[in-house]
Amino acid sequence: MDDSQAKFCIGAIVRHRLYPFRGVVVDVDPEFDNTEEWYESIPAELRPHKDQPFYHLLAENADSYYTAYVSQQNLVLDGDNGPVGHPDIDDLFDGLEGERYTLRREACN
Repeated sequence: MDDSQAKFCIGAIVRHRLYPFRGVVVDVDPEFDNTEEWYESIPAELRPHKDQPFYHLLAENADSYYTAYVSQQNLVLDGDNGPVGHPDIDDLFDGLEGERYTLRREACN
């Protein structure tokens, strides 16, 4: 698959391939759309290229819930490990359908 094409859709459950967190995709940027400060804060040897999709996640790790912005190259599907417990999921999604969350109709307006 072409790296410039989004591999994950809204509602997909994913995990970071290097760091111990997972989340639900809530938005997709076709390419990097964050600040240079944020980008430069990533260690150079781990810094992803900008010309790939980046995903906004409702994320969780063992200690907390938060939002994350992650490059496509650093994500893998993780729906087979069950639901994500982020407290904001119910604001955007109706629930799980298989290994993916279904977007609330009201959230689309």
